[in-house]
Order: sequence, then C-alpha cells, then structure tokens
Amino acid sequence: MSNPASPMVDWSDWRPTIDALRREFPILDRKVHGDKPLIYLDNAATAQKPKAVLEVLNRFYTESNANVHRGIHCLAEEATEAYEASRKTVASWLGAPSEKAIVFTRGTTEAINLVAHGWGNKFLKPGDRILVTEMEHHSNLIPWQMLARRTGAVLDWIPVTGDGVLDLSRLDEQLASTRMVSLTHMSNVLGTVNPVRDVVARAHAHGALVLVDAAQSAPHSLVDLNELDCDFLAFSGHKLMGPTGVGVLYGRPELLEAMDPFLGGGEMISKVTWQDATWADIPYKFEAGTPPIAEVIGLGAAVRFLQSLDWKVFHAYSDALTRYAIAQLESIDGLVVHGKAPDRGGAISFSIRDLHPHDLAHFLDQDGLAIRAGHMCAQPLIHQLGHSALTRASLYLYNLPEEVDALVRGILRVKEFFHRVLG
Repeated sequence: MSNPASPMVDWSDWRPTIDALRREFPILDRKVHGDKPLIYLDNAATAQKPKAVLEVLNRFYTESNANVHRGIHCLAEEATEAYEASRKTVASWLGAPSEKAIVFTRGTTEAINLVAHGWGNKFLKPGDRILVTEMEHHSNLIPWQMLARRTGAVLDWIPVTGDGVLDLSRLDEQLASTRMVSLTHMSNVLGTVNPVRDVVARAHAHGALVLVDAAQSAPHSLVDLNELDCDFLAFSGHKLMGPTGVGVLYGRPELLEAMDPFLGGGEMISKVTWQDATWADIPYKFEAGTPPIAEVIGLGAAVRFLQSLDWKVFHAYSDALTRYAIAQLESIDGLVVHGKAPDRGGAISFSIRDLHPHDLAHFLDQDGLAIRAGHMCAQPLIHQLGHSALTRASLYLYNLPEEVDALVRGILRVKEFFHRVLG
C-alpha cells in the first residue's frame, strides 16, 4: 500500500476519476445536522454503497423475492440462480479453486467462529498451540480464546513493534506445536498490511494451517488466494461496499470436507431420521437455515463493482491520500499517529494530548465529519499503546483531499475550543 511520507501532490490527474466514482454513491450528497455536508471517514467500520448494489437489492425484493434451494416456482428459481451466481463471482474474484470453497456467512465474525468450532473442536487437543497477533480485532481473538478453553489448547501471540509491524524474529520458535495461525491481513487500528505470504510459508513448513482475516484488505482488492496460499480466509460484505449481514469464508475444499458443521437445521442436511442425520455436500453443510439471500446477491453486485475499477489508478490514489492525511494530521501540535508501517492502508488511528477521543468525535460530528472513537474492537492492542481509546479516520476510494483538510480544520477548532474553556 503506502509509505507514510507525504510529498506535495497534484490531485488534478485523479480528480475526474474520483468525482465520477463519488456520483455512484447517493449518500455522499447528504447533509447532516441541517446544512453540513457529510464527510464520511469511518470506512473501516463500514463502507457506503454504490447505486449498483442498492439497485440490485431493490430489484430482488420487488421482483424475485423468494427462498433459495427449495422451491420449484419461478421466483425461487430466480433467487437461487442469483444467489449461486454471487458464489461464482466471489470465487472467481478471490481466485478460489472451486466455488465449493466459498461458504456464505453473516460476516467475518461468524466465518472465524465457524472454523474455530468446525475445525478446532474436531482437531485440536490439549497442548496444541493457536497463534494470533497482538493487533487482532476481537473477532479474530475471542473465538480462539473460547476454543482454547474448550480444548485445552494454548493461545500465543506474535508481538507488535513500536512502529506497528509484526515482530517475526521468534516466529519459527512460536510455530513449534502450532496447529493454527490466525492473523489479520490489514490492521483496523494501525493500518499495517502484514506480510501474510511469508507467515503462511513458514507456518506451512511447520505443518500449521493459516486463517487470514481479510475484513480490511478485501475492500482494497488486496486479496489473491493464489498469492496468499492461506488455508482459510474471511471477510465481510459491508466493508467492501456490499450489504451488512453477509460475509464469506474461503476454505480449502479438503479442509471443509473434513470439518463438522457449525450450525444444524434446514438446508445443511442430506438425510434425517429421528436418531441421526447426514450432511449436505460443501459448501451447503455450513449454510444452515434460510441464508441472507438478498445480502449475498448484493455482495455479488459489490464484487462486480470492485472488479470494474481500475485498481492501478485507485491503489496509487489511495496511497497518495493516505500519505497526505498522515502528514496533515501529524502537523497538529500534540497529535500522535499510531502505526508507522511502511506498507499500510488508510485506517489512521491517532491520539491528541489532553483531548479525549469521544469529545473530539462528538464535536466533529457537529461539522458533518463521521469518524470513529473508542477501542476499535481491539482492546488489548489499544491498551498496549497506552490508551483506553483512540480516534480513527479511515479513508476509502471515494474520499477527497479536501475532506482530509476539513478534518484537520475541525480538529484545530476543537482543540481551540477546549483551550479556551479549560485554559
């Protein structure tokens, strides 16, 4: 992704492309608190939705709403065809070996829990090691804590340096007796893009499996299964401009075949008697009950929208915008940006001396600026950084340099207000 150093940038070459992209997002024209233009800088929490996704959702509910995989009438067949078309779209986009390797879930959290239950409960034994990193989101920490308690496995952590990068100096030692490594591809706090391919290669050399949390990297089109070579990968639809309530678990087919189902109920069965049941083929044995049908179809539309973009252009623009934002923020007296990784994305977390993140977020909201304040669902990392909460501005493809400028002006106004009030 980007080097945080920020040169002077001529944005004019990018501006027609970004302006055209912004026109695809109706919410970006909204005003809040009366007459304040919305400046949306909370994209790591959820991204806004383009017209292509909104129209697909509306069309499904107005024309083809029905359950999937069970009816033989016209609407059911249309719904099933659209649902399975999304699976093919996602498999192709990721470079999966087969669409059978794509399981639809309710989000990254459920996908990771599915592996922790379906694989971990079956294959882990007391003393086996689960290895995560110190920069994990709670969704990629708590399921493994719970699994360790259930099985007697040992949970260990790859440390994070003061610059916000993984300290891999002891990785081979830590990989001894490790059965599963689960790590984030891009930190939602530090913005760090981790060297996943290196970790995967070293883990596989020790006989360990690897799950990649791609919730933050998938929206930036950084996921290529052939490059990463991981065993499992999870991401959420809503962070890549799709609907909420839908996610994806990729798993190597042979691993999914060997795993037990996470949930039981309709659709995930082959045969049921009063005493027993057998499971449907993958991926269906992991999709119990009525799935998030409209959301899956909307996810397919979001992926197709991502595929239509010129990523060479957007990666260059995103890198430049991230460098610019970090440089502008660091020009503010008393502000510290946390995370100095040379390879990073646009999730920029910072603290400001004598200014609480919640106060800052509240006052910025009055100016139309939507940012995040809190522990970012990463309490252990935030506490390790010496804070109970941070402020985060997270950038996406449709953000503008003048929105960064508005953020900086807003922070300066809030600082001045508290200086006058508190002295």
